[in-house]
Amino acid sequence: MKTWHILLLILTACGSNNNAVKEQHYRLGAIGAFGEMVDAGVKQLALSSVMSKEEMDSFFPEAEKIAKKNNVELYRESDLIVTDLFPADVALNKEVLIIYKGSVKDQYLQLKKEKATLEASGQYNSKAREAIARKFGRLLSYPTDKINRLLSVNTSFRTMKDFGINATNLFLYYKDLDKATQFYTSTLGFELLADYQMARILRLTADSYLILVDATKGMHTAEEPKTVAVALLTEQLQEWYNYLKTQNVKIKYDYRPKNGGPHDGFVVVDPEGYLLEFELFKNHRENEKFTPLLKQSPLITSQSSSVPAGLGFRATITWLYYKDMVGMQQFYEEKLGLEQVVDQGWAKIYHASQTGYVGLVDERRGMHSFTETKAVNVSFLIDDIDGWFQYVKEHTSFELRSEEVNTGPETKYRAFVGFDPEGYYMEFDKFYLHADNENLGRYLKLTKF
Repeated sequence: MKTWHILLLILTACGSNNNAVKEQHYRLGAIGAFGEMVDAGVKQLALSSVMSKEEMDSFFPEAEKIAKKNNVELYRESDLIVTDLFPADVALNKEVLIIYKGSVKDQYLQLKKEKATLEASGQYNSKAREAIARKFGRLLSYPTDKINRLLSVNTSFRTMKDFGINATNLFLYYKDLDKATQFYTSTLGFELLADYQMARILRLTADSYLILVDATKGMHTAEEPKTVAVALLTEQLQEWYNYLKTQNVKIKYDYRPKNGGPHDGFVVVDPEGYLLEFELFKNHRENEKFTPLLKQSPLITSQSSSVPAGLGFRATITWLYYKDMVGMQQFYEEKLGLEQVVDQGWAKIYHASQTGYVGLVDERRGMHSFTETKAVNVSFLIDDIDGWFQYVKEHTSFELRSEEVNTGPETKYRAFVGFDPEGYYMEFDKFYLHADNENLGRYLKLTKF
């Protein structure tokens, strides 16, 4: 049914004094709207309003006519599967129509059998319940974020995003911390916000940070593989390339712009071998969700007098290299709650903070191969760090490195570390009011411990 027909039905209903007629028109309009979406492939399966058996008896013949016009089928369900997506009594003693095409009804019925088998064997535990709910959500063509939100309403389920992400952060490890600091502050022009002696905190973009760590005092050694790359997103590729050539910075891949592609860029190597990718994402079908976000991100210009005035960056991507891309997508979406904004096939980009992104790369295609150890901590600044830690611990969301949240010297910060499924250290931090954090406080809302 065409959209204007649906609108006509609703308007007609609104003009009626009979509440039952109004409801009937509304429900039929919904069948038409969902039928269009299922027919177009936007949804695999849709549900009508729940009704009593008597209401459904009256409603079904007209609903069938509308379904036929939209090339979809209806299945009259008197025992809708109960999952944690919706309240358990949402269709109790009621009927609902399942709107579908092809074999989707069989998939739904198979899911009901799978749940019944788990219940009969006593295996319908919290993990199985979540898995069944997610399968039903995917049948309804809900995105992962929608499924996460529904689970959080009906269960204790939460993701990192529910505990407040203030910013993204990245720890890199160096033999010569002073030389690395000089490169990032003078050559690239990033603002130095805090100096903890064994670690220095730099601001890359509006809410994306970098911490340079003395490798003799940190969690990683300088000899571990540097299995990470940092993308610095800018429209000023040619200007940055020309400037860096004058600074004798080692360039791994030259700037060779191409017409028609989704992105251009070049790659440089920092003083101890970490890769920095200067990158522009262009107006391209692949970037339709991404480029509007980048346009909303402020350009943070260089703080160094050696960098040509006006050069800067809008956002960062931390590229990480994995063997099991499907498993890692599931981890970032279902455990951390991040939204995918770019799908390059062999690489996926997730939105973490306003200007901070995480990129998952198939190690068979990327600039790095998978390594067991990596000289990097992927970090997020979290509002409710204790709440997030307690949730992770109680739900075993991922392996933890310690049994408590650690408090830094003079309560400058609190942090804990865990491991993602393929061995990257994930660090979660919260900074507090302290003289050493005074400059951080200009960009972060710091509170007393």
